Amino acid sequence: MSLNFKEILTVFMVLFAVIDIIGNIPIIIDLRKKAGHIQSEKAAIIAGAILIAFLFLGQSILKLIGIDVSSFAVAGSFILFFIALEMILGITLYKEEETNPLTASVFPLAFPLIAGPGSLTTLLSLRSEYELKSIIIAILLNVLFIYLVLKTSRHIERFLGQNGISIIRKVFGVILLAIAVKLFTANIKILFA
Repeated sequence: MSLNFKEILTVFMVLFAVIDIIGNIPIIIDLRKKAGHIQSEKAAIIAGAILIAFLFLGQSILKLIGIDVSSFAVAGSFILFFIALEMILGITLYKEEETNPLTASVFPLAFPLIAGPGSLTTLLSLRSEYELKSIIIAILLNVLFIYLVLKTSRHIERFLGQNGISIIRKVFGVILLAIAVKLFTANIKILFA
């Protein structure tokens, strides 16, 4: 079994940008204050399980409702585009729901903050372009990184400061915007072929 490290890195970076765990540190800190404690292991494992389950079942669900992967990838590129705009411009295009302190590790942290519409759509979009094993490895690496960030979020926030977090969000926003354009152009050609 040969691994394509360039492909794994690309998929890792795409998911890392979409999940935006560094940019979500202020939200994580706020959740910690409301809930008192966040179970980092539980949140990371549940998010990883949701991502991997959707990677395998997402296509079947689409077939069941009569949508092909290319159409879903084009729709996904629009979601990525809007997420990128949020990151770059510092605006919010969707309304966040109220948090329940008792279940903060699962909702809204694991779902929909980490494994949300953007990352789930991205997975199916990536599946149309990259090998399954590369995507699974990239998911696992992201889950590990998410766990580390959740465990050390207070230290990271102090180290980077608000300006550092803002700069990282904008840089990943631009990367995500470029990825959204690439996904759109690659899959729109398939649809019109």
